[in-house]
Amino acid sequence: MNIQTPNWVKHAIFYQIFPDRFRRGAQIQHPKGIQFKPWGTPPSEQGFQGGDLFGVAEKLDYLKDLGINAIYLNPIFSAASNHRYNTYDYMKVDPLLGGDPALRLLLDEAHKRDIKIVLDLVPNHCGRGFWPFHHILENNGNSPYIDWFTINEFPLHPYPSSKEQKPNYTCWWNFESLPKLNVYNTGVRDYLLNVARHWLEFGIDGWRLDVAEDIKDDSFWREFRQVVKNVNPEAYIVAEIWHEAVHWLQGDMFDAVMNYPITGPIYNFFGRNTLNTSWNHTDLKLGAIDAAGFKSAIETLFNRYAWEINYSQMNMLDSHDMPRGMWLLKNNEAAFKLAVLCQMTMPGAPCVYYGDEVGLSAGGDPDCREAFPWERAEQVEHPFHEFYKQVIALRKAIPALRTGDFAIQYAVGEGLVYSRRLEGREVIAAFNTGNKKISIQLNAADFSANTYRTRWPKYGQFESVIDARLIIELPEQSALVLESQ
Repeated sequence: MNIQTPNWVKHAIFYQIFPDRFRRGAQIQHPKGIQFKPWGTPPSEQGFQGGDLFGVAEKLDYLKDLGINAIYLNPIFSAASNHRYNTYDYMKVDPLLGGDPALRLLLDEAHKRDIKIVLDLVPNHCGRGFWPFHHILENNGNSPYIDWFTINEFPLHPYPSSKEQKPNYTCWWNFESLPKLNVYNTGVRDYLLNVARHWLEFGIDGWRLDVAEDIKDDSFWREFRQVVKNVNPEAYIVAEIWHEAVHWLQGDMFDAVMNYPITGPIYNFFGRNTLNTSWNHTDLKLGAIDAAGFKSAIETLFNRYAWEINYSQMNMLDSHDMPRGMWLLKNNEAAFKLAVLCQMTMPGAPCVYYGDEVGLSAGGDPDCREAFPWERAEQVEHPFHEFYKQVIALRKAIPALRTGDFAIQYAVGEGLVYSRRLEGREVIAAFNTGNKKISIQLNAADFSANTYRTRWPKYGQFESVIDARLIIELPEQSALVLESQ
């Protein structure tokens, strides 16, 4: 099967934003009487802190300076929660985020800066306030929309009176607040496809699909892809699937998935000495591995897919659904920086979770959804910020890091070396995750040049060939990126 993915994604550096917690815009005008929690309120308190899309637009130059050229926004449509995965109107941007005019401004200003915008779509379930579900609440079995959902009995229990009272309609993970949509109903199907079409025609650059595998209907996803690509052949379709996803990545459904299978091995190797194993996930298990274990996991992952897919996967180190990277590594800055450098030199589109670039560290949902500390970013240049700028610039400056081939050349103990090659140019990335200096000896015949220049850290020449051996010496918890001359 001919697999084609959007070319721009292969060169993208994504930045994920949880809209309520990123930035309050200066130009938004809320109705009188609106009250938000103070900015910086602990996220465990839930509630709304007032971030909006005007605020995102106001910080596009900040993101551009960081090196970002694509933004993934958590849901922005009208909903009754700060996360907005319980949509009640898919055709309107939430007024608390500035409504449709704010998205219009954001898209226009982002596109002026060559920044793409990918929105989050929740086709599997909705909120209790979604108008067809509300219609059923008011009319019970007399509602014409009864088949838009799977109803077991009446009256419905959208707000249970006790813990013992279970939902009597199908909902996501038995959360009463998230009724599951019946995509086998042609009306539901048409509605969701019209939503996808509408916002693409409005100007967005792609969709991230929430809990995509929970819709177990390949024909729906094939039709979804056809609708999307008919509007914009270069629109990105990336699905939330935490494990291997070969079934969906054959060129007829999704372009990519959120690549959590790469996240675990990166942390388990680069952070092997300080893993916070108090958090774990069925599909993202933490546990120390050596370089050989990393090699096995990564090669298994890349061998599953066509390279057109590997180059387009969304590679994240954290997200709104898991703890932040620094927390997972018990605030080991050196280990986290090595993980980020690996992310930026591997195949796939890197995605930075908002605030990681200023050192945010927090556990899982809701703690990882804290307000962005702008005083930290604007008043004091955080060392992580400069680091992120440099590693992003490194990826953008070397085409081989984006679309070059990939081979692991050395994987022993705490030492790892892999190469990327493209059009006669070669990049070597070498890592030492241990607490002692190591010397790595490689066969120079396996590489394409005699002389490499150092691209990370930035200094001088690297004379590589000594008695037919390529010797790389690395201090503790360090890395070296070389490019052939």
